[in-house]
Amino acid sequence: MTTLILGATGGIGSALVQSWPDKELYLSGRDEGKLQALAQPLNAKALKVDVGFESQVSKLFEGLPDTLDTIVYAAGSAYPEALASAKAESVRHVWNANYFGLLWTLKYGLPKLASGGRLYVIGAREELTTARGFSQYAASKAAVARLLTIARLEARGKTLTLVLPPAVDTGLWAQVGKVPKGAVTPQVVAEAIVADRSGAGQEELRV
Repeated sequence: MTTLILGATGGIGSALVQSWPDKELYLSGRDEGKLQALAQPLNAKALKVDVGFESQVSKLFEGLPDTLDTIVYAAGSAYPEALASAKAESVRHVWNANYFGLLWTLKYGLPKLASGGRLYVIGAREELTTARGFSQYAASKAAVARLLTIARLEARGKTLTLVLPPAVDTGLWAQVGKVPKGAVTPQVVAEAIVADRSGAGQEELRV
């Protein structure tokens, strides 16, 4: 099978790369050095892309095979800050990574996703994001959930799965200051997605 993992250099993304069983693997991210380090041992294809730009996402999919069996959208950002001190640059960064990158991925990726193919998106549990400073992260992830609901109506015969993990011990928490107590490792989330991929498929995967 042919798989594309976007956000491959992040915590969950890199864990997925190490766990994914497919031999034909395409990895995308913004850090070309990290991408190459991940891709070379697996003979995977590394593709530098900033998902916030529609033109880059369009070009990414133009260079991929005509048919993809699986797409995993693991790109994301938090940049927590109080509403009173919200900065346009950080707000755009969060929405580009969490929402707009997914929007462009759906626009250009769904036509290439095989009938019966799977698309996975890393979401967020509402009860874990209802906190001071998380307005943009929580809002963008809520928008992602609704976006997938509508996308399913336009992509019949393909399974679009929203992955809802608990707190995950990734570099994202460096933006907050500390990892929450009881956070799981990225490998736990990766293994849950890999296991789901071998099954019948579902709209929501709670890890």
